Order: sequence, then C-alpha cells, then structure tokens
Amino acid sequence: MTVIDPETQAGWVPEADEVDDEEEMPLSLRLSIADTLTLGNATCGFMAVYFTTTGILIPHLTGSQESGMARHSAATAVILMLCAAVFDLFDGLVARKLRSSPMGAELDNLSDLISFGLAPAYFVLVYGMVADDAHQRVAAVGAIVVLLAVVLRLARFSCVTVKDGTFQGMPSPFGALTVVSIVLLELPFVATLMAIIGTAWLMVSRVEYPKPRGRLAGAMLAWIVLSMGLLAAWAFDAPSGQLLLQTGCALQLVMGAVIPLFATARRVNNFRDNRREARAAQLP
Repeated sequence: MTVIDPETQAGWVPEADEVDDEEEMPLSLRLSIADTLTLGNATCGFMAVYFTTTGILIPHLTGSQESGMARHSAATAVILMLCAAVFDLFDGLVARKLRSSPMGAELDNLSDLISFGLAPAYFVLVYGMVADDAHQRVAAVGAIVVLLAVVLRLARFSCVTVKDGTFQGMPSPFGALTVVSIVLLELPFVATLMAIIGTAWLMVSRVEYPKPRGRLAGAMLAWIVLSMGLLAAWAFDAPSGQLLLQTGCALQLVMGAVIPLFATARRVNNFRDNRREARAAQLP
C-alpha cells in the first residue's frame, strides 16, 4: 500500500517487517512456560472443587452411605490442592530463571484465588454440610471468611511492597493447606471454626513469613510430597493411616504457628546487631 505524505506529496511503501509486526500476536497474549504452570495451578484448584462436590457433597445429599468414596474424594481434593501448591512454587522459580509474560502476575493471582481461596473455602462449606456436629450456616460464614481473607491477601500482595525474602501475612497456599488440615483433624466444630478463623487472620495479618527459596523451597516440596503420601495412606485405609494423617495435619498447624516466630526472632536479632554496630561506630 502506498501512502502520500500531505506535506511533501511523496509516496512511500511500508516495509515488510512493519506489516509482519502488526500481524504478530500481541506480546501480552503470549504464554510463557511459567504461565503454563500457573494455568496448571488453576486447573488443580477447579478439579479439587469438582471432587469435593461429586465425591462428598452429592453422595451426602443423595443419602449414600459409601464412606470410602467420600474418603477417597476428600483425599483427592486435598492432593489436587497440594499439586496446585507445587505449580505455584515452580511457576515463580521458572519466571525468575527464564521469563514471564506481561500478564503473568495477573494469571498468578487469579489462579491462586481459585486453588487457595475458592477450593479450601468450598471444602469448609461442604464440611459444614456433611459433618455430624457441624452447623451449616455457621460453617458458611467460616468459608466466606477464608475466601475474603485470600482475596484481601492477594490484593495486598499486588499493591504493597515488602522487604525482599519475606511475605506479609501467611502465604495463601500455606493458608489453604492449613485450613484443610484443620478440617481433616476432625476436632469439635467450635474448635475447628476458631482455628479456621485464626488461620484467615494470619493470612491478612502483618506477621512475616519467609519466601520459599533455596533450601526452604526444597523443604516445602518435600513436605508436600510427604503430605500426599499421608493422604494416600489414609484414602486407601492403610494400617495407622488415620493416625498418620492426623499427625501430618497437626504438624501443618504447628508449622503455621512456629515459622513466623522464627522470622520474628531473626528480625529482633538483626535489630540488636544493627544497634550494636551503630553504638560501636559512635565510640571514639
């Protein structure tokens, strides 16, 4: 196509490269490897909701007495949330090593909302409907609290800058796994609800949690794999499977409470060291 310059009345033809650039897919629509892992995260979260519905809620509503099916479906739903946590762990590592697309951060937040907001909140809601000593409407309130805590947590993460190497508040994957661990412990309903609300508060609090990098990332991956094994042993009714599962769930709660204590102690020690260095520098 020839274009006439209104000032010079001269014609020019756009180069082929310019036309090709316009026809290429916009940069914002190209998916990177990290984005693909993020979509795997979202898929696992959705499938966790699916198994919670088809394997736990629907059999309960239809009067089915197959407890084994409910156990298998509950274990599958939680394992899928664990898989989502693995995808979430690796998409960040891959994005730092390679690259991420311009929409990578938005994809990550939306996927986390599905896997670590909707899926665990729905798990709590269904627990309130099927447990013998639970109260459905009160459990629904607890589920809403979990969902809103994750929404606020992710929104704050997007707009608040914190010092490198730490999260402000319990990370949403860790919070989601803590919530489902509380449910699987089968504590009395009031204790379960209070623990769930406490976990939701930790997610929106200013308590510092270390980011899973280096050895900590390896430790988190090993813990996730171990948790999958415990869930599988429980699902297939292995010897002492129930005891192993409850032990793992209890350890998850302990870690949720202890990890920020270590982070706080390290910050206090760093503060004291800085004060000593400042005093030493002022001495003649």
